[in-house]
Amino acid sequence: MKSFIAFFSSVKLAIVLLIIITIASILGTLIPQHRSTAEYAARYGQLSTLLIRLEITKLYQAWWFISLLFLFSLNIVICTLTRLSPKLKRALAPSLETEKKKLLSLKIKANFSKNKDLETTAERIQKELELKRYKVKEDRHENNIFLLGRKRMLGLFGSDIVHFGLLIIILGGIVSGLGGFRTDLTFNEGQTIPVPQADFKLRLDKFETEFYPNGTVRDWKSTLSVLENGKKLFEKTIEVNHPLSYRGFVFYQSGYGYNWENPTLHLRIKKDTDPSYSMQVKMKVGDTVRLEDENMDITAMRFVPDFIIGENNRVATRSMNPNNPAVLIGGHREGETVFSAWAFAKYPDFGQMHSSQEHDLKFEFEDFEAAQYSGIQAARDPGANLIWVGCGFLMFGLCIAFFWPPREIKLVLETSDGKTHVAAGGIATKNREDFQAEFENMFQSLRRSK
Repeated sequence: MKSFIAFFSSVKLAIVLLIIITIASILGTLIPQHRSTAEYAARYGQLSTLLIRLEITKLYQAWWFISLLFLFSLNIVICTLTRLSPKLKRALAPSLETEKKKLLSLKIKANFSKNKDLETTAERIQKELELKRYKVKEDRHENNIFLLGRKRMLGLFGSDIVHFGLLIIILGGIVSGLGGFRTDLTFNEGQTIPVPQADFKLRLDKFETEFYPNGTVRDWKSTLSVLENGKKLFEKTIEVNHPLSYRGFVFYQSGYGYNWENPTLHLRIKKDTDPSYSMQVKMKVGDTVRLEDENMDITAMRFVPDFIIGENNRVATRSMNPNNPAVLIGGHREGETVFSAWAFAKYPDFGQMHSSQEHDLKFEFEDFEAAQYSGIQAARDPGANLIWVGCGFLMFGLCIAFFWPPREIKLVLETSDGKTHVAAGGIATKNREDFQAEFENMFQSLRRSK
């Protein structure tokens, strides 16, 4: 039993466990949690199999991570209990020092005599201690009086309160790991989506993207309505760092994107032989515009938001962001292909045209319109309140441990030759210089008193 307690109360064990838990938590932060196997395979390749087997992709529900938290909690509990009993005895049943030699062996000490009787001197010292907010305990034996002044004794338990806070934080983490979840929801304007593991829905009423003058994104704003039993309860506009909270769920603005299924394209048609000719058309992919003077049909055949030449010289999109938008335009006359050409929004002078018949048309891709969707992360964290409570205890324990350390002054008063001889010693675990200054000022005042 003693070896068991010695092992689990070891500081070395606590440090090792803390290092392992910290490293695991860093991995859990860097590696996205609860994604599909295909997504992990695309991102990490062959390493994804190992990550999934080790349950690092669902770290906070993994049995080995919870076991580490349990062992760390056990270490904290045993470490606290083994040190708590002496502290309780010191706080609740303190012993008064009766030997003058022990007091005078302390670093902070005082020794003087007064031409006063024992009772008067003891009463004067007790008033001085109480003036400094010390609680005084007294004991008598024959012609001696023993005094003990103490204050800030709560600081004695600062580390224990810190340990208690850590246990609550760990409990909150386990509760969140087992009962919480995070998922990404994608909304188009006007779309209503049921919230997973909840009996209410969300509707995106409006989505806005705000830009800086240089064109970079400044903020995203989503106006969400909470619906329950088909009725709208309330709405709130969320943005980055300003989420919506409802019934234990928190909804964060996590991103945005474009719906490229059917964008509206703004094209301008010009002629090489006629500089004054300019025709603006608005069309969607698959739409056809008739040019009567050319006896030709113009069709928007394909659109890609981020043009790139991929494998086998095939056109593909690098991403779903409009970094290099391009449209493939086809011209047809009497059922025969006249040309096909790529037009680029950001590079109007660069184009690829393949013609099978003569023509003098050229195209400029001026703009596009596509509905934006809002990316909302839904999170449920049932242990969050426990974690906040634990943080409160932890901060309180640290504050009283460092800024409210206990102070004790022990005194032995004895009488001989018509005088009262006083020996005093002070004990402080922290801020000893401040305590020594207080101690010396107090006993200088006592020496000068009449």
